[in-house]
Amino acid sequence: MTTEQVGRYQELSAKYLRHARELLAEGDLSQASEKGWGAAAVLVKAAAEARGMDHEKHRHLWQTIRALVRETDDVELRSLFSHAESLHGNYYEDMLEAEEVGEFLGDVERLVEKLGGLA
Repeated sequence: MTTEQVGRYQELSAKYLRHARELLAEGDLSQASEKGWGAAAVLVKAAAEARGMDHEKHRHLWQTIRALVRETDDVELRSLFSHAESLHGNYYEDMLEAEEVGEFLGDVERLVEKLGGLA
């Protein structure tokens, strides 16, 4: 994966996070959640691509997170990604309240910071 491609994924992730925060402020929790998920997923996919790993399915994203935890010894990656996946579930189930969506978006922001150097 080229530096240009990684930069594009990072830009896309940042765009999704900005949009998620805007949607949260507007009260559109399901759409804010899905944008938060997208911000995390695109960088996990970039990390997978950089390692020659599959990244088409959720299962593959979890495999990538596990590989990154082993590679970095940063177990927090797992819980942060789990919160991102909860946001994805919220898009379909509308189960989270605004406070939880905001908290999980903060976790996605932390995950994005950590993944930025791993892609």
